[in-house]
Amino acid sequence: MRIEQELKLGFKDVLFRPKRSTLKSRSQVNLTRDFTFKHSGRQWSGVPVIAANMDSVATFEMAAALAEHDVMTAVHKHYTVEQWAEFVQNADAKTLNNVFVSTGTSEADFEKTKQIMALSEDLIFICVDIANGYSEHLVEYVQKVRAQFPNKVISAGNVVTGDMCEELILAGADIVKVGIGPGSVCTTRVKTGVGYPQLSAIIECGDAAHGLGGMIIGDGGCSCAGDVSKAFGGGADFVMLGGMLAGHTESGGEVVEQDGKQFMKFYGMSSESAMAKHSGGVAKYRAAEGKTVLLPYRGTVHNTISDILGGVRSTCTYVGAAKLKELTKRTTFIRVQEQENNVFGKE
Repeated sequence: MRIEQELKLGFKDVLFRPKRSTLKSRSQVNLTRDFTFKHSGRQWSGVPVIAANMDSVATFEMAAALAEHDVMTAVHKHYTVEQWAEFVQNADAKTLNNVFVSTGTSEADFEKTKQIMALSEDLIFICVDIANGYSEHLVEYVQKVRAQFPNKVISAGNVVTGDMCEELILAGADIVKVGIGPGSVCTTRVKTGVGYPQLSAIIECGDAAHGLGGMIIGDGGCSCAGDVSKAFGGGADFVMLGGMLAGHTESGGEVVEQDGKQFMKFYGMSSESAMAKHSGGVAKYRAAEGKTVLLPYRGTVHNTISDILGGVRSTCTYVGAAKLKELTKRTTFIRVQEQENNVFGKE
């Protein structure tokens, strides 16, 4: 047993230090990134925010809506091949270029992914997603997917440390998904005692990935637009959002009415709700590692995503970054013990 003494930080532990800026307005800030991916050689241009692959967030409807903002969606893995075929027929190339096809790591998952990817050449992103990215099985599976899809962009995770980030990139991942336990409906840290504060995880994994020509997704822990900016400032190439995009018309959650008000069900993908829906319940050998909550129904997602992107643009103006790409170079974080004045409640 050993203890690492260095303090690890989450988003609540820091604020951006403002810097002189020549920008007159947030409208001058360009949030579009142009990426070329390490293994596939693919090029992609867009706003690198991703709806998390949860079935109460990342639906086909969400994908179509967010694509209008050049934002991505990691569509959840529980749609059938037939449902994908129907979606591909109606979606335009721009929407399909902004979609990740999510998959687990079983043989059945592999066969299903092959069938979905064969539906359209415009599907270019694959998200290999398991809760514990430290499994050697994930490394082997990424190698297998890379061999099958040499010219597709592969994301794999989740991990929180540089060593595993490097191993997944060397195995064939273009992008590594970073985050264990920070999600708003994740209880992994409580149930297992395992986790890593998200900002430090992003900083360490970003450093490791970029050294090899790979990229990372900061997945989880964002509760406001400022957190999204902090993830980018810390070195995330992409930022994945779950709870911030839940509760909308496009989220696909179950609508519940209480006391005349509408709420939408939102739950973690390792929760009892998710396992009852997709796996016939919680298996005897495991514990549920997710919450189920009711969120006030928020209407369409368009206003929410515009507000989030507006917040990131504003961050960029405070530190003098004309492009999102420049944000991490212009970032100095200051350690703090308070974030906001809550005398009239939280925003």
